[in-house]
Formats: sequence, C-alpha cells, structure tokens
Amino acid sequence: MSFFLLYLMVGAFAGLMAGLFGIGGGMVIVPVLIFSFIAIGISPDVLTHIAVATSLASIVFTSISSVLEHHRNKAIIGRIAKHMTLGLVLGTSVGVFFISSIPGPVLQKLIGFFALILSLKMLLNWQLPGQGKEPGAIGLGIAGGVIGFGSSWFGIGGGTFTVPYLTWLRIDMRKAVATSATCGLPIALAATFANIAAGWNHDDLPHWSTGFVYWPAVLGIAITSVPCARVGAKLAHSLDSALLKKLFAVLLFIVGVRFIVF
Repeated sequence: MSFFLLYLMVGAFAGLMAGLFGIGGGMVIVPVLIFSFIAIGISPDVLTHIAVATSLASIVFTSISSVLEHHRNKAIIGRIAKHMTLGLVLGTSVGVFFISSIPGPVLQKLIGFFALILSLKMLLNWQLPGQGKEPGAIGLGIAGGVIGFGSSWFGIGGGTFTVPYLTWLRIDMRKAVATSATCGLPIALAATFANIAAGWNHDDLPHWSTGFVYWPAVLGIAITSVPCARVGAKLAHSLDSALLKKLFAVLLFIVGVRFIVF
C-alpha cells in the first residue's frame, strides 16, 4: 500500500510538470519508478526495463485526456499527426525490442545521460539551429520513426523531441504542443503492446506484471496524473514558470549524475 501511495504521488508530480512545462511526465516517472523498484527488490536485470515500459503505459491515459482537450480547442494539425503516426508506431516498436536485449544497468546509464542533456537544454534554452520546411508525408513518417525510436528508450511520450521539431518547422507553439500530444498517443500505445510482448514470460518479472508493464504503478500514476496535468496548466499562467523550469532542470541533472555514477 505504501508503494501505491508513492505511485499516486509520482503521477501527481508528473502531471503537474507536464502541465507547467509542456514536457512529458516520463522523465519524472522513470527515475522514481527505478528507485521504488530497487526498494521492493525487483531484479536489477529488468527493473529499468519495467520502469520505462510502465511509464509509457501510464502515458496512454494522460495522452487521451490531453488529445481530447486540444481537439476541443481545435489546435491539432491533423495532417501532420496522421503522416507521422505510422513512423511513430514502427519506430517505437523497433526501439522496444532493441532495448529489451540491453542489460538493465547499461540502460539506466543511458537514461542518466539523457537526463543530463535534457537538463542542460532546459537551463541553457538550447534550440535547433535555423528553421526547416515542412516535409511531405514520407519525410514526416521518417521523423516520426526517429522520434518513436528515441521515446521508447527513455519512457517518454515524445514531446521532448516532437515539440522542438515542429517549432523548427515554423509551426505555432500552441499547435506544436497540441500536435505533439496527439503524436504521444500512438507512441504510448505501441510501446505498451511491444513491451508486453518483449517481456512476456521473463523469469524475473514481479507479480501483477504483463511483460514489462507493472500494472499497480500504471494505475496509481494514471489516477493522479490526469487531473494534476490540468492543475499544472492553470498554474503555468500564475507562477514564475521560468524559475520552476530551472529548478526542475537542476533536479534532472542530479538524477542524471546519480544514474551515471552509481
């Protein structure tokens, strides 16, 4: 029960961060799940894979809520989302089966490096150089494949990659965030099914798991992340979001160092 309460708190914090900063909650969820899985004695060989898979499964619920809200506001660019979807699904599925063969401690260090890079991006406000021109259907599909592949490795819904890419294509930020949220749903769905298949009948899985997806954590995170994402979106208009973003970047930096060094 105490760990289920932790998952509820993780979902609340992840939802708030997603609402405040427009980033996926995966970079909050994955590190906390890794620490909690260590505490309950899940095998080091699979705990990082389970954390990544569980994070992506929980993002299904927040993505549905987010997509419905953006659809009501008519902010989604359906053409771009449609052309990227096949690439997102294929890239995510391939990525999941690639990482399933990587040792857990190695994957944990890769997540640590990604957390460091993301923290520096947030602190220094790095942007893609220049501006691009929107490609055709094939180009968007390839971009979707790359985004899906990267997202599957780090347990994120793709917003960390998709929003910068779409703004680089000179798409309005509001529509970029809305379209990115729409792209997050096929990533999360594809990753959930792929992680179930990749971890099926693995010897070291805990009870209440299906493949690499650990359902008690999915449930706890889903219960609180959806309403808290709405709260975060409202707070973004009244709090010093720049300061909060820097504090969150520092937290990510500490987590990254912890995963790499230890």
